[in-house]
Amino acid sequence: MVATEALKNDHRLIEKVLHVLEVASKKIDQGGEVPVDVLKKATDFIRNFADSYHHGKEENILFKSMEEKGFPREGGPIGVMLMEHDEGRRYVRGLAEGIEKYVSGDRDAKKAIVENARNFAGLLAPHIQKEDNILYMMADNILSEAFQKELLNRFDLVEKEKLGEGKRQYYVNLADELEKAVK
Repeated sequence: MVATEALKNDHRLIEKVLHVLEVASKKIDQGGEVPVDVLKKATDFIRNFADSYHHGKEENILFKSMEEKGFPREGGPIGVMLMEHDEGRRYVRGLAEGIEKYVSGDRDAKKAIVENARNFAGLLAPHIQKEDNILYMMADNILSEAFQKELLNRFDLVEKEKLGEGKRQYYVNLADELEKAVK
């Protein structure tokens, strides 16, 4: 396995939770109920696994390695990915704020929950495709397999730092649990 394959594996897990957000927002929008716990756990997954851990590996390791090989940080594919990461963070903040308002009794907060969940999923689904099918292929062309294996070791350090020892499995299980909860 090389670094880009590991990142693609993360994407498959993230896509499960994007699907959860899509289903949950549709249910809420149609007047149905989604347990607040499901929304909170999805937000936890996004903040900790998708953003801190996964985006952390991309931004601090892969993208920097690509920059060292001549890819510009501003403009171009790396710049677009970074901009989309930031945009996604804004949607997740809005989602978390909407959930907190809803828990506090503000029934109008459902609109913010639906809007931010949809916007986040709508942003990240094509973002993942761009990374998988364009950016990672570029990385594969400029970063040797041996170098990418070194990056995998650095990814392991990020996992321990951002998630904690053995915590990845918790998020794998959480994605499966959330998927079952919205069926």
